[in-house]
Amino acid sequence: MPGSNRKNVKVGIKVKVVKKEHQRTGELTEGIVKDILTNSQNHPHGIKVRLADGTVGRIKEII
Repeated sequence: MPGSNRKNVKVGIKVKVVKKEHQRTGELTEGIVKDILTNSQNHPHGIKVRLADGTVGRIKEII
């Protein structure tokens, strides 16, 4: 499921995000959503979230 629509994203779900510093390499980080940071309903590069461990990134994949 793509992470570009806010309606698909809920606090507590497991996702894979790309951090800002890893956008060029595409390296993904897995974690649990703690906060949803994007206010708009969709975003072409993925909804920005904060994970439970404090990592901030854009969702590339919902697990």
